[in-house]
Amino acid sequence: MKILISNDDGYLAEGIKVLAQRLRKKHQVTIFAPAENRSASSSSLTIDKPLKPEKISESIYTINGTPSDSTHFALCGYFEEEFDLVIAGINFGPNLGDDVIYSGTVAAAIEGRFVGFPSIAISLASWVGKNFDSAAKVAEVIVDNVHFSELSNNTVLNINVPDITYNEIKGFKTTRLGKRHKSENIVKDKNDALLYWIGENGKEADNGPGTDFYAVKNNYVSITPLKIDLTNNDEIEKVENWISKIH
Repeated sequence: MKILISNDDGYLAEGIKVLAQRLRKKHQVTIFAPAENRSASSSSLTIDKPLKPEKISESIYTINGTPSDSTHFALCGYFEEEFDLVIAGINFGPNLGDDVIYSGTVAAAIEGRFVGFPSIAISLASWVGKNFDSAAKVAEVIVDNVHFSELSNNTVLNINVPDITYNEIKGFKTTRLGKRHKSENIVKDKNDALLYWIGENGKEADNGPGTDFYAVKNNYVSITPLKIDLTNNDEIEKVENWISKIH
């Protein structure tokens, strides 16, 4: 299988190296990832300037852009060859609940699906980062079985792996996204009163059984099918009735 790997932590990040090393045992792997850390860049594409891709080695490429730029370039004309699968990760840190809105890792996978390729995002769900090899093993198991999944063209798998050894993982759980409380307030910079930092993520709010938060906290791999179509179909009729009265 020909696999394209990208991420949002940059092509030198430990997670992407461990993932590529594991999957190269069975598959043809190409890395195309940002030149530097572009975490929380979501699905942004660079359209205000030209981008410069760079070949680092025979199977590693980088670009001075976003995670979505990386996947887009790789799948929309930069290579003559076709890929069978897109994997974004292994992300350093969780992409749980509302995190997926901002995640560059998830966005890289979404971009792959936008242009017609089966896509997976995988994250090591901790800020310690001890067990990237566990997440790589999970990715290997998923890749070995992805052809049995019968997933629709509108689905991206968002996978979060607890930061424990593979033998300690209790199993795989199909989950829904949990939810966080409102983010913490912005924070003034300590050295410049005119500068501010974005506040930390809100604490977990909806984190009960069935959520990705709950699965990871209980040492399961969380696998959440994400839908690209953002249409709130339940509200179509309400909006139609409302609009019909104001024009």
